[in-house]
Amino acid sequence: MSRTEALPTVTLVVAMRNEERAIRPCLESIAAQDYPAGRLEVLIYDGQSIDESFAIATEFAGGRAGWIVAANPRQIQAAAWNAGIAAATGDIIGIVSAHAELGSSYVRRAVETLIETGADMVGGPVRAIADGPVGSAIAIATSSPFGVGGARHHYLTERSDVDTVFMGLARRTTWLEFPFDEKFVRNQDDELSYRLLDGGGRIVCDPAIQSTYSARSTFRDLWRQYAAYGFWKVRVLQAHPRQARPRHLAPVGLVATLAGSALLGLMFRRARALPLLSFGTYGMATAAAAAHYRNRNEPITALLLLIAFPVLHLAYGTGMIRGLWRFRRSANQGS
Repeated sequence: MSRTEALPTVTLVVAMRNEERAIRPCLESIAAQDYPAGRLEVLIYDGQSIDESFAIATEFAGGRAGWIVAANPRQIQAAAWNAGIAAATGDIIGIVSAHAELGSSYVRRAVETLIETGADMVGGPVRAIADGPVGSAIAIATSSPFGVGGARHHYLTERSDVDTVFMGLARRTTWLEFPFDEKFVRNQDDELSYRLLDGGGRIVCDPAIQSTYSARSTFRDLWRQYAAYGFWKVRVLQAHPRQARPRHLAPVGLVATLAGSALLGLMFRRARALPLLSFGTYGMATAAAAAHYRNRNEPITALLLLIAFPVLHLAYGTGMIRGLWRFRRSANQGS
């Protein structure tokens, strides 16, 4: 048996919907892998796009052995990934977001890490990139400890065990035992990771598994993204309370503190200093973080981070508050 034939076969499952700007660079990065093409299968699922995504993917995949473009009638990522996992022939399966571009050694490094560590799932840190000053600030905010707290898979620099990972890769048997729960429109990867950990599994993040992710480019889109994350995080933590961490509740605490102090300051004369104290403390912490994490080649990012950090934190916190109300009966109902 040749060295190439001894390598495990790998299937990458790409989920897309209305990604005409991102899908070609994503697929080009997959085609440029240094892993033997004959050991790599690529399944692309389109969630009924109304732009040119399907046409672009179909044209790109045409004539490439092992590349297939299929429909995802349910549209959501979890459904696409489940369909791909069921159809995959690879020994190892990795999920891919259409917003991502893989480093040329991504697959090879992931296979090596999976074998070397014996982990159940592996992945690399989220390296956010974006165009323009606002996008640059958003990319920094979503890749920094001040922005995302203890979610170390966003920024760690050494191989480490984590509680969830970006675009996980695992053996086919692991995916079949732990499929995505399609009730989750967002945070479906978190939910699966927590279920895997609850079952005694292990997840490893290795910076050698390199990829980039196109961050949102407007504060409005950032708000919508993180409000949805916060909203669905409530449901994930209800399903897996053992995986709850203080960082998950910090944004709710921030929103409650700021809103509560403002309300008390309006209602009671003796409490008028509370808003100044709470808003001032958070403002100083944000200013210090903005100065520390700014892009020194783009001085304006320091000012934009003064907006990006609060948008991220407040969106997530208010999203969780909405989720706590919306799913208030779900925990007791067990659904």
